[in-house]
Amino acid sequence: MSLPQKVTFLSRNYKIAAHFYPPVAGSPDRSGAAIIIAHPWTSIKEQSPANYARVLTHAGFICLTYDAAYQGESEGEPRNLEDPYQRVEDIKCAVTYLVGHKDVNSEKIGVLGICASGGYAPFAAQTDLRIKACATSAAVCAGTMARRGLEKDSSNMDILKMQLEAAGKDRNSDVGGEKVPIVHLLPEKPEDAPADFPDAFRDLMNYYRTDRAFHPRATNTTLPRSWDIMANFDAFAHIEMISPRPLLMITGTKAATKWYSEDAIAKAKEPKELYVVDGMTHADLYDKIDDAGAKCAEFFAKSLA
Repeated sequence: MSLPQKVTFLSRNYKIAAHFYPPVAGSPDRSGAAIIIAHPWTSIKEQSPANYARVLTHAGFICLTYDAAYQGESEGEPRNLEDPYQRVEDIKCAVTYLVGHKDVNSEKIGVLGICASGGYAPFAAQTDLRIKACATSAAVCAGTMARRGLEKDSSNMDILKMQLEAAGKDRNSDVGGEKVPIVHLLPEKPEDAPADFPDAFRDLMNYYRTDRAFHPRATNTTLPRSWDIMANFDAFAHIEMISPRPLLMITGTKAATKWYSEDAIAKAKEPKELYVVDGMTHADLYDKIDDAGAKCAEFFAKSLA
């Protein structure tokens, strides 16, 4: 795969830093079909999106990866804010960028969302009819996660109440109120994790906080005020609106988040497919993507033909 071109586009007047990947020389001719690849929460374009871009450009697709507003190399203050609605806007503005690109067929634009963007991508596709096909890998709805956690039958409401109290203090700090510490989502180092650290979070820690994927711009932090934006977001409430455009959701048999994809697919209308990769955890689907990547290539080849 050749080095991507550094490009930018605007999303609500924030300059978004992006990488534009042309198809690999000698790959199949996809007639200008292009895929937007959106990153997980606290992640950046150089991590899992680059892995999927490698596979999809070898399959002949143009790919666009980018850092969400407030994160990575993109503009936006306050830094490290996670705003689901801005994240959705970033996807829609990425579509607009591709529509204006000379090498892109505007009738052949798809989106792939990973982890939290596995919620943002379907949410964007529900109302942006320019998105002709939607795929997700290890999908999570950030709002449902705030309310219920990662486990299907759990409730996070007591913890959420404390997070919302911290969000209010965080906002008050803008006018001289008490400063609230930034939130570190995972231990900074694996050796800092407690013995009873949940396996689902250990899975993420072993990806983000080790040499496997560590990157200085993926800061492992978010602002407390993120929670009062996420708390009542619901990525999949109207997922049936994607139909009749196709939807693919990929998860793993060992992914703690598998139920998110199962529930979303149950609500969606045809054409839809749940693809479960044997032996894969949530974070495995970030970089161990021989199977998942091939499935995405097959899906977009059919959907954007």
